[in-house]
Amino acid sequence: MTRLSVEMLAADAPPPITSAGHAQLGIAVLVGIAVIVLLITKFKLHAFLSLTVGALVLGAVAGAPLDKAITSFTDGLGSTVASVGVLIALGAILGKLLADSGGADQIVDTILAKARGRAMPWAMVLIASVVGLPLFFEIGIVLLIPVVLMVAKRGNYSLMRIGIPALAGLSVMHGLIPPHPGPLVAIDAVKANLGVTLALGLLVAVPSVIVAGPLFSKVASRWVDVQAPDRMIPQRASDDLERRPSFGATLATVLLPVVLMLAKALVDIAVDDPADVTQRVFDVIGSPLFALLAAVIVGIFTLGLPAGFSKERINATVDKGLMPIAGIMLIVGAGGGFKQTLIDCGVGQMILDISKDWSISAILLAWMIAVVIRLATGSATVATVSAAGLVAPLAADMSTTHTALLVLAIGAGSLFFSHVNDAGFWLVKEYFGLDVGQTVKTWSLMETILSVVAGALVFVLSLII
Repeated sequence: MTRLSVEMLAADAPPPITSAGHAQLGIAVLVGIAVIVLLITKFKLHAFLSLTVGALVLGAVAGAPLDKAITSFTDGLGSTVASVGVLIALGAILGKLLADSGGADQIVDTILAKARGRAMPWAMVLIASVVGLPLFFEIGIVLLIPVVLMVAKRGNYSLMRIGIPALAGLSVMHGLIPPHPGPLVAIDAVKANLGVTLALGLLVAVPSVIVAGPLFSKVASRWVDVQAPDRMIPQRASDDLERRPSFGATLATVLLPVVLMLAKALVDIAVDDPADVTQRVFDVIGSPLFALLAAVIVGIFTLGLPAGFSKERINATVDKGLMPIAGIMLIVGAGGGFKQTLIDCGVGQMILDISKDWSISAILLAWMIAVVIRLATGSATVATVSAAGLVAPLAADMSTTHTALLVLAIGAGSLFFSHVNDAGFWLVKEYFGLDVGQTVKTWSLMETILSVVAGALVFVLSLII
């Protein structure tokens, strides 16, 4: 297992803002997380406010001066928003262009026209994965639910046979694949290479979604044999459009940022010379900011204009895409503030001191921490950013590959067993017309399978790469 030189790390790190011992720091972490969990689950307080209060409680219990705890939190919030805020905004704009132009419908309709019978669950995975690439999970659900209901009704499929693969495709993108906010924050926290993380994330995601999606849906459809509920299927985005973009142009636009980031990773491996012109060029065009910005600009011409959008409507689409992400950005930022408070109080060093003689893998430890926080808070994003802050010091002497795998272990753990404290749980329950028990046997178990399979694959890769 990759280990740290604790003495070297301690020499380079700034002094903690508290002199608390390991026991007091451990108690502070537990109390801080417990406060966040209580505020989110019991008092239904917004995750942004809960994380803010939890960070300050953590600092207070750890014995840190309140002004220093506030500074740590605001510094962490600012640096996190600075590093991923623009990327979240660009991803939201691209997703809104994709939805409003009818591009998402074009991808869906084209793939469904080619799929029949037993191929349909696999087609649903493909649709959800492609459409979900630039979209947040909740937006992806809202976008795909009409398709899932339509396919289930017209083809007389069990809703679980069609719905579970679609949900698995969305979830795996949300947990493992940048540019989603959780993976981006974890990449920033542990200083991982985005291109390598993306490449390994795709390698882990494919078998994970196959097991948790089409294969598990066979079992889920027997356990919960329900049909699509009799409700009015919501109007699709392209129903009021005279025309919509082509399938090829839409797919190329969605995949453009992924291709650019993967190209950068391949060039970095092949060239490995910072002074080389080719590598410097790909360092620019393969950066997340440039890749997503390029996709948005290209999307205006390949999605907006072919759909007949005027300049005014394109601007309105951008505005609408940005408005819903304020809460998401603040939650991610507050998670970064909580992470920085953990680090500045010395919790990261405490974990190093305690775990340096353990035989447990850092990859497994990261997965377990993310699982615990996910179960407690119900939020995959909160689990990701909190776990990333806790295990970030473990990445100090890891290789580029293992640092990327650490990010994926955190992402996999953040998907574990969605239950009643997760908004996604209720979203799935209400859209599919299930009761709580049926939702646990389908959605919750699917998330758990996805988490365990992805975590196991990441662990195996850490042993052989």
